[in-house]
Amino acid sequence: MSEHIIMARSALLNVMVSAAIKAGKSLSRDFNEVENLQVSRKGPADFVSKADIRAEQIVYDELRKARPTYAFLMEEGGEVAGTDGQHTWIIDPLDGTTNFLHSIPLFAVAIALQRGDDIVASVIYNPVMDELYTAEKGGGAWLADRKRLRVASRRHLSDAVITTGIKTQGTSNDALQLRQLASINPAVAGIRRSGSICVDMAWLAAGRYDGVWEAGLKPWDVAAGFLMVKEAGGVVTDFAGQPGSVWNGQVVAGNETIQAALLKTLKPIQ
Repeated sequence: MSEHIIMARSALLNVMVSAAIKAGKSLSRDFNEVENLQVSRKGPADFVSKADIRAEQIVYDELRKARPTYAFLMEEGGEVAGTDGQHTWIIDPLDGTTNFLHSIPLFAVAIALQRGDDIVASVIYNPVMDELYTAEKGGGAWLADRKRLRVASRRHLSDAVITTGIKTQGTSNDALQLRQLASINPAVAGIRRSGSICVDMAWLAAGRYDGVWEAGLKPWDVAAGFLMVKEAGGVVTDFAGQPGSVWNGQVVAGNETIQAALLKTLKPIQ
């Protein structure tokens, strides 16, 4: 559903958008270099780790300058204490690192702001596609400030495209996910695996995907998308059906009907 109005950003969201776009431009420049490095003997892995750290530093510097009292939780830099006791920036400077490493143009910068126990603002920016997703608590979710986002309205799993993330380290989460995959696959129209949970959650909010499920996630993986989906009218829980938290590492999300059906399929699988 499109609404022909322009979203009025708060000062806080403006700061977040500016930081994400600046980091995204840095990643885009580095991404072009990675494509050249693919043919070198050494390979691009070390270069990509530097690109990741560089993008995070840009986000950190921009946000610290604008709100010097806020705390940080970052994928690369860890925790940095704040002095106001209420606000924490949660940052993933490059979600989709493996995609980036292999010159696959699907990755994002993600920034969320936690106030007390709530995520109150979020930005997901995909620099290659130049898609900027934003959300503020109570203000809806938006693409490029001009399109109000709503989760898709499909009501049957058999019509739904669901996305997940399956890693290869052989952990218990991975084994569980393969069992879940075997059960969900025949029930849905299709399963996708993009390699970026932040993009997955943004695309769910935009109605491109109908559902998301994944485990083994970190707060910076899901904080921005968590608010995005809820502000687009979606439901987010853990595998037990409890209200979703960015801290428990599990996500089952979709519109009310698809999320419930997905959860019903997942619950018996141990």
